[in-house]
Amino acid sequence: MDSSLENEVVARRARKITLKITSFAKNAHIGSCLSCIDILAALFKFKQNSLIQKNTVHEVIVSKGHAAAAVYGVLCAMGEIEESKLNEFCKNGSQFYGHVNHLSHPWIKLSTGSLGHGLPFGIGLALSKKLNFDQKNEKIFVLMSDGELNEGTTWESALIANRFNLDNVICVVDRNQIQSFGRTEEVMPLEPLADKWRAFGWKCLTIDGHDQEQILKLLNDHEGPTVILADTVKGKGVSFMEDSLDWHYKSPNSEQLSQALFEIDGHVNDDKELN
Repeated sequence: MDSSLENEVVARRARKITLKITSFAKNAHIGSCLSCIDILAALFKFKQNSLIQKNTVHEVIVSKGHAAAAVYGVLCAMGEIEESKLNEFCKNGSQFYGHVNHLSHPWIKLSTGSLGHGLPFGIGLALSKKLNFDQKNEKIFVLMSDGELNEGTTWESALIANRFNLDNVICVVDRNQIQSFGRTEEVMPLEPLADKWRAFGWKCLTIDGHDQEQILKLLNDHEGPTVILADTVKGKGVSFMEDSLDWHYKSPNSEQLSQALFEIDGHVNDDKELN
């Protein structure tokens, strides 16, 4: 299968899995999950390829911890998590929490939920790898939400990365322009966002956050600490969820789930259903 088509299949399947598990668990943040699935698919694909080809341990830190269902959905779509296990999502005793849990899969290095923690952790990990000759070419990828940029730890970490010239760290910002209480530019304006990152000494690139080929290309080609501002749509792929604050909190009922699955793939029963 062509790699770009394979990436599309993974993302589409991940969207369907994520919709199902959030609906069955009556869990929030489906809009936030759908906006970053293409980014997560690219990041984990890059990690998977590096392990197969070079045995290099690149790390993916999902600082946007409320997108846990998307993380599990992508890993499941890639064959890294058994689909039947996701029936446990948000149930008592499960390792598949509503926020990212490092015990749920070996590729998840950090449990996250409170925003602003992922980048400091990633910066520390990147610095440790730079100091270790055998790991100096290994990269740290940090996925952040744009609302998370309101956290002071973001900018403290940006200063540290510049100070130590951490060319092994890449931050990807899911720029869907909506945070928990409204649009980012109304709650706490971020623009001119690219200029701010550059002022902190980072290389800053802006791309289509739903184009995995663009994302994968940039993961291989950068200098110095790099931030990728990935323009995305909250609720991407489901018409009644797109660019809507409501779906930061709501979960789809059975009727909405059926409609969403139809929009994602054209039909519902093309693969094994979760119970």
